[in-house]
Amino acid sequence: MGLLSLIFGRKEKKPVEVKPPQPVATPKPVASVKQESHKEERPVSNKITLGHVHMSGCIGCCVSIADTYGGLFTLLDNYADLVYSLTLVDVRHIPKMDVALVEGSVCLQDELSIEEIKETRERATVVVALGGCSAYGNITRFSRGGQFNQPQHESYVPISKLIDVDVYIPGCAPNPEVIRNVAVMAYLLLKGNDAQKKLATAYLAPLMALAKDGSRIESDSEACGCDIMLKVINQGLCMGCGTCAASCPVFAISMEYGKPNIDREMCIKCGACYSSCPRSFFSFDVCGDYENILGAITAAMNPGGN
Repeated sequence: MGLLSLIFGRKEKKPVEVKPPQPVATPKPVASVKQESHKEERPVSNKITLGHVHMSGCIGCCVSIADTYGGLFTLLDNYADLVYSLTLVDVRHIPKMDVALVEGSVCLQDELSIEEIKETRERATVVVALGGCSAYGNITRFSRGGQFNQPQHESYVPISKLIDVDVYIPGCAPNPEVIRNVAVMAYLLLKGNDAQKKLATAYLAPLMALAKDGSRIESDSEACGCDIMLKVINQGLCMGCGTCAASCPVFAISMEYGKPNIDREMCIKCGACYSSCPRSFFSFDVCGDYENILGAITAAMNPGGN
């Protein structure tokens, strides 16, 4: 946290231009000319280690990771070694890693889950809350136990209630492109040159601010539909997409005149609406660096220039 806080405390006034690698020109088919061998260059070198930690929740966030399709293979081929994942890697205990993607909330009656989330914080440089359950509790806040196999499991909290979280990726489930972009930017932040670190800082700063704000909300033991009103609608950011209303598990949000209306008596304070809102982490500070950030991501996902 100290290193990240030091890096993210810096502010750059001028956008940094990062040009994607240029495609290698094909030599002319002349017999007297020797064809030179060209080595494909990645934007940066040395892979980071990445882990996927699953707590209590559905498998939706894991599906979003897989939905990056070719992007996932590019990440694993060039940028990240997947060192922990219940569904993909045969590793029983949480190892040391650079970035941990944590899916799901933590059951307070499950001692193993509490132990694992604390081990994740100790062994990961960057902890990412992946999805609404991990970030805000989401629908698991509405759980009252009574499961057939484990009826004593009845209390669930977001991971920020137990550990410090560096980055939030909101959504139920999160957008696959955002997951991919965060993985690329985490790579550039940890392994890139100075220009790439500046771009990674610009991209990740709003998601880190979201984590900091989410930790404050969790310290008050609640998230509320009022967050949509105060931080999105009142700021003129709402585009009337209806995602918040669609994500509410108790139908406390209705769309009226193109804007969400929240019934505060029905709200269970699960945070599903705010974590699903595509404008919840909007930041004007990133707009000036948008082209450079997009260029860096494009260059990373197409290292050969194709």
